[in-house]
Amino acid sequence: MSDGPEGNSAYGRKVFKRSRSHFADRITADGRDGFPVKAGRYRLVASRACPWASRAVISRRLLGLEDSLSLAVVDPIQDDRSWRFTLDPDGRDPVLGIRFLSEAYDKRETGYPGGVSVPAVVDVTSGELVTNDYQQLTLDLATEWTALHRPGAPDLYPRSLREEIDAVMADVYEDVNNGVYRAGFAHTQETYEAACTDVFRRLDALTDRLARQRYLVGDTITEADIRLFTTLVRFDAVYHGHFKCNRYKLAENPVLWAYARDLFQTPGFGDTVDFDHIKRHYYQVHTGINPSGIVPLGPDLSGWLTPHHREELGGRPFGDGTAPGPVHPGEEVPPAGRP
Repeated sequence: MSDGPEGNSAYGRKVFKRSRSHFADRITADGRDGFPVKAGRYRLVASRACPWASRAVISRRLLGLEDSLSLAVVDPIQDDRSWRFTLDPDGRDPVLGIRFLSEAYDKRETGYPGGVSVPAVVDVTSGELVTNDYQQLTLDLATEWTALHRPGAPDLYPRSLREEIDAVMADVYEDVNNGVYRAGFAHTQETYEAACTDVFRRLDALTDRLARQRYLVGDTITEADIRLFTTLVRFDAVYHGHFKCNRYKLAENPVLWAYARDLFQTPGFGDTVDFDHIKRHYYQVHTGINPSGIVPLGPDLSGWLTPHHREELGGRPFGDGTAPGPVHPGEEVPPAGRP
């Protein structure tokens, strides 16, 4: 069983350390790694519970890649073989024909000793894993898959802002995205306190930044916002209690709470979030932290749909582009997972 929602992490007695992606091949416009961008060739395997995989699901929807890159959603509950396709008829992915994501890993590298992680992109023709590089995947969707973007797709990684976006994302990754895990999986008081302090120090800095501007970088949604959102949307549901990041709740920070609600209510964000998957995964899979497996009833999710008033700061969510259309049939989040 994996150590975290992405299934590719390691934690020892003192310090949590996230493993690097082992399969870092890239799918590019020119196919320089042997994997050219091609509609229908690849399948994105994701868990709606996992913040790292959710980045790819959001990017795919914002860019309108649904018809070009198909989506497989795995069961949020893993067993000792890791991610399972038990949500599909007969427990098999209807496109790949496999029961476990590990089968695609084994086709690529027999006996691979690392974790079976999501997001993962699988070559439909060969059935082999192409990449599990969650950091690079969404950047490539934004910059290498442009020929397949929908009309009106936003520029999520604008060239003129990349240096600033990269710097913001690096800080958010270290202290927030990964920081909550360092706190949650800490095995000493000292390491927990250090990690938790980092989380809230960064959240306080982000609060100051977002009090002045609607989005993290520039006046439109970028990759930086996607990466922060996937942690914030899980904060009160799991990180506040389960990972002991409890100096305050997201809903108690007026700026970050309004920012997160603004994104949640933007097409492409909230319509990909499944709170049922999120809660059941964290509380039932992390038995070292929650040995009872009890899933809490709260928090109340209705607040996610309340007015945020962030539009008063200006900004254009999609820049010169447009919002994505309705969620594709079959990809809707079930009622149990929505506010």
